[in-house]
Amino acid sequence: MSRSSRDKIAVSEIFGPTVQGEGAVIGKPTVFVRTGGCDYRCRWCDSKFAVLPEYRDQWRSLSPEEVFAEVERLSGGEPILVTLSGGNPAIQPLGELIRLGRERGYTFAIETQGTIHKDWFAALDYLTVSPKPPSSGMRTDWSRLARCLDAAGKDTHASLKVVVFDDADYEYAREVGHSHPDVPMYLQVGNDDPPGPEPDDVTEPDNAKLLDRYEWLVEKVISDGWNEATMLPQLHVLLWGNKRGV
Repeated sequence: MSRSSRDKIAVSEIFGPTVQGEGAVIGKPTVFVRTGGCDYRCRWCDSKFAVLPEYRDQWRSLSPEEVFAEVERLSGGEPILVTLSGGNPAIQPLGELIRLGRERGYTFAIETQGTIHKDWFAALDYLTVSPKPPSSGMRTDWSRLARCLDAAGKDTHASLKVVVFDDADYEYAREVGHSHPDVPMYLQVGNDDPPGPEPDDVTEPDNAKLLDRYEWLVEKVISDGWNEATMLPQLHVLLWGNKRGV
């Protein structure tokens, strides 16, 4: 049966298995499906090649069956966590892909900034809503953020994650956490040296600076007695720098 263009998924890249470097499932083996397109333009975006429309000709328009076939090939047919990333993957029609994968024992995680909610959020195993702090240059619509969290299913592990570069970002994260006290909160240090959009435009992060920022963040959280927060580095950046497809 042929599918209309509305059913196709804009895919920037599919890669793995690798390790999840962020959020609630940090350290878990995963295959990434990075979709194309985003409704944000964050100053420090590390995946501009999946965001900016001028790179649209590098994206593939694939059916859910085609995407899942590539996931199965990469995983050797063994069920694994599939991470749906972007851009903003909530833009894409991912419900059928999730259904196909779950029928075969795969689990699914998504990270989205909390601007668009979909019914298929309820079919996810992990939903990470990552609103963008002041350093991103974006503004948060708090009602949309709440609707994204509300869209999680009864068996979906929903969490919040905020990238923190400075004091203003930290205070923003406190506001997010205060607004949703029953949702697990993850804080992640920001990378000042994200890669450019071209494959050969790969800057090397300053790991010493990243670890210093992580220590600063730990001290802030501990001194404030914010014992519900979990503080994380970007594990994949520390391991592989800004390389793509790892």
